[in-house]
Amino acid sequence: MINPFIRSGVVCILFLISISGFAKTEQAIFAGGCFWCMEADFDHLPGVISTTSGYDGDTIKNPTYEQVSAGGTNYAESVLVEFDSNKISYKQLVDYFFRHIDPTTKDGQFCDQGRQYRSAVFYLNNEQKNTAETVKESLKHTFSELYTEIVPTTHFYPAEEYHQNYYQKNPIRYKYYRYRCGRDARVEEVWSHETH
Repeated sequence: MINPFIRSGVVCILFLISISGFAKTEQAIFAGGCFWCMEADFDHLPGVISTTSGYDGDTIKNPTYEQVSAGGTNYAESVLVEFDSNKISYKQLVDYFFRHIDPTTKDGQFCDQGRQYRSAVFYLNNEQKNTAETVKESLKHTFSELYTEIVPTTHFYPAEEYHQNYYQKNPIRYKYYRYRCGRDARVEEVWSHETH
């Protein structure tokens, strides 16, 4: 006869394994200006598992922050979002992304200017491409010009460790930067016609 404690433990382990099997982890990559801000915005979204600040949009191997921020590459500051697609869809992420940037600005976002701060959806497959294009198309009735690029990922490189979770590691500097850059005020102005 099996000890009741062992039987209970086995049942609990099997239950936990079955629950974890339901999570469907997928990835998405977005560029919306400063990656510190994009990471903070996505981290607060239910269904997002993790975020990583990094670079996408060029083919130079192992880019550094110094190279990218100086504008010496075609990389954009980006964020890799891992999400549970059972809790949030890719379309919902794209909608959320657009509503946390200024898609009417070319080659920059807020106080950060240059292609390294452009807005872009770096899609990983044709389904993501079609979804992002559909969302962008739906916004054309609101905005006369949309500069957010929808392009395939070239290769996502994580940024240096000191950039990861910057808003948590350096909350005062981060909040000051975000405020001085005018990000939230501009997003509110751009999207003020919407009720959500």
